Amino acid sequence: MTKAREAGLGAVRRVVGPLRRFAHDEAAGGVVLLLAAVAALVWANSPAAAGYEGLWRSSLTLGPVTEDLRHWVNDGLMVLFFFVVGLEIKRELVVGELRDRRAAALPALAALGGVVLPALLFLLVVGGGPEARGWGVPLATDIAFAMGVLALLGSRIPAGVKLFLLSVAIVDDIIAVGIIAVAYTEALDFGWLLAAGGGVAVVAVMRRVGVDSVVAYVPVGLFVWYATLHSGVHATIAGVLLGLMTPARPVRGWAVLDRLQHGLHPITAFVVVPLFALANAGVDLRGGALGEAVGSRLAWAVVLGLLVGKVVGIGGAVWLALRLRVGVLPSGVSPRLVWGAAALAGIGFTVSLFITDLAYADPALVTQAKVGIFAASAVAAVLGSALLLGSTRRREPVAGGRRTSGEGADG
Repeated sequence: MTKAREAGLGAVRRVVGPLRRFAHDEAAGGVVLLLAAVAALVWANSPAAAGYEGLWRSSLTLGPVTEDLRHWVNDGLMVLFFFVVGLEIKRELVVGELRDRRAAALPALAALGGVVLPALLFLLVVGGGPEARGWGVPLATDIAFAMGVLALLGSRIPAGVKLFLLSVAIVDDIIAVGIIAVAYTEALDFGWLLAAGGGVAVVAVMRRVGVDSVVAYVPVGLFVWYATLHSGVHATIAGVLLGLMTPARPVRGWAVLDRLQHGLHPITAFVVVPLFALANAGVDLRGGALGEAVGSRLAWAVVLGLLVGKVVGIGGAVWLALRLRVGVLPSGVSPRLVWGAAALAGIGFTVSLFITDLAYADPALVTQAKVGIFAASAVAAVLGSALLLGSTRRREPVAGGRRTSGEGADG
C-alpha cells in the first residue's frame, strides 16, 4: 500500500470513527431518553404527582446561584449538552462532512427547508396572540431519538441515511441555537454581556498562547456561563460558544476535541439529557388537561409543524436541490429514502421541550405544546420507520443512475 493511500485511509478513519461513535452513543442514549420521558409522564400522572413537582421546585444553592432543581438542569446541566453540540458542529465544519461546500449544500438546504416551513405552518395555525411566541418549538430534530429509531431498524437501512440525517440535524442545531440566542433572549444586561464577552476573549487568548490544559479553561468557562446567565441571553449559548472555540485539529499531537467529545458525550447522552426529560416531560394530563390540549390550536400547530413541515420542508428542499444539481446525496441513499429520513426529523423532543419552556410562562400553553410534541414525535417515529423499511424493499435508481435493491445501498 502506498504512503498516499495509507494517509488517505487514515484521514477517512479520523472522520468516520468519531462519527460512528457519536451515532452509537446517540442511538443508545435515545433509549434511555425514552425511558426517562415515560417515567416522568407516569410519575406526573400518578398519586405521587405532588412529589414530582415538589422535587423539581425545591431550591438548591451552589456558590452565588440559587435556583430550583428544574432550572439547574435546564440552565446548568444543559450547558454541557450544548457544549457537546458545539463540539460536533465545530468538527463537521472543520474536518467533517460540512467542510466540503458541495457535500454541505444538500443537508444545509434540507435543514433550512425543515426550519422555514414548520415555522410558517405553526404561525398559520395559531395566528397571533401569546401562542405565536412558540414558533421555534417545531424547528429542531431530536437526533438521539432519531438515531435510536434507526438503530432499531438495523442494517437494512443504508449507513448513508444516518450520515444524511446527522448532517441535517447538525445544521438544524446551528439554526436552533441562533433562534434561542435571538428570539428567546430576555432584556439584555449589557454589563454582564460585556463580561461574558471578556471571558470568551480570555479563552481566545489562552488558545493563542498555547494553553493546552483542559483544566485551565474550566474556571474561565464557568465565569462565561455565570455572566451569560445574568446577561439575558440564555446560559446554554455559552456552552455552544465554548464548544465552537475548541480546536478541531490536534494541538501538539493531542486531539483536544476528540477527547472532550469522547469523554463528555456519554455523560450528556446517558445522564444530562435523560435528567432533562425527567424534569420537563412530566405533564399532568388529568382533570381534562389532555382534552383541552387536543382541542387547542397550539397543540395542532406543533403537530403540523413537526410532521408536515419537516417532511415536506426537508424532502421538498432535497428534491429541488437535486433537480437544480445543487449538492449530492450520500452513497447508497435514494430520494425515496430521503422522505423517510425527513419523517424521522419530525421527532422533536429535547430541544422542542427546551424552547417550549423558554417561550411560554402560562402552564396551560406549556401543557398544550408538550402534548403536541409528544404526539408528533411518536407519529414521526412510526411514519419514518415505515417509509424507510418500505423503501428498502423496493428497487429504484439512486443518485448517479445505478440501480440497487434489497438490503444495503437502498432498495
